[in-house]
Amino acid sequence: MNCAVSLFVLLSSSLILAQDDGNAITEKPDETRSCQPDMCDLLMAFGAMKEKIAVMETRLEDSETRLRNSETRLKDSESRLRNSETRLKNSESRLNSSESRLRNSENQLLELRNKERTKVIFSAATGAGGKHIGPFNTNKTLIYRTVITNIGDAYSPHTGIFVAPVAGVYYFTIFFHAGGHERAGLLLYKNNQLMIVTGDHRTEADTADNGGNAAFLQLQPGDHVYVVLAANSHVWGTNHHTTFSGFLVTQM
Repeated sequence: MNCAVSLFVLLSSSLILAQDDGNAITEKPDETRSCQPDMCDLLMAFGAMKEKIAVMETRLEDSETRLRNSETRLKDSESRLRNSETRLKNSESRLNSSESRLRNSENQLLELRNKERTKVIFSAATGAGGKHIGPFNTNKTLIYRTVITNIGDAYSPHTGIFVAPVAGVYYFTIFFHAGGHERAGLLLYKNNQLMIVTGDHRTEADTADNGGNAAFLQLQPGDHVYVVLAANSHVWGTNHHTTFSGFLVTQM
């Protein structure tokens, strides 16, 4: 646009100078003052150019306005996109949190169900058909061969050993019947650790002895609990008198 204005000023100045020169050379009052054909064509072309430039400037301004509007809409679209992404991330976070809570609830439910299904109860007697078991020169693991109850199969009638299937607190009892002519003694062990004892001394006046003991034991999976017949002692072996029992009180 500046070039067009400069051209217009230059052409106007040239026209004025040309007219002044013509007047200086000759003064003819009767002569009609008019532009030369070339100059008129140039002025008309200049006018047309000026109009085209004005139209182009208008179009340029419209284009700039549309461009600014487009940029504004683009920024709005980007902002909405960012907001959508943020909402999506928040939704994903809430979904992950919900899934995590659901898994925790499922795990807790499964754990409760497992605890309900984990039932450990056993009771067994020595058997031996009404005969004395012992005395022996050394301590001997007493095997209770007559199984009365064995829910969970944690007690073995082949070894006399109870093996804890789960961590928890268990309750155990031992009872015996024996003749008074020999000493009686039973020892309850957890692994290799002595936990409780029951027994009676030899006596000539008392022909029969009975005794027992009980304890709560906290066990880990795989812990062994068993009864040992003390050296130089005996118990009466039947399906009813001398027993070893236990059950899971609570799982931990």
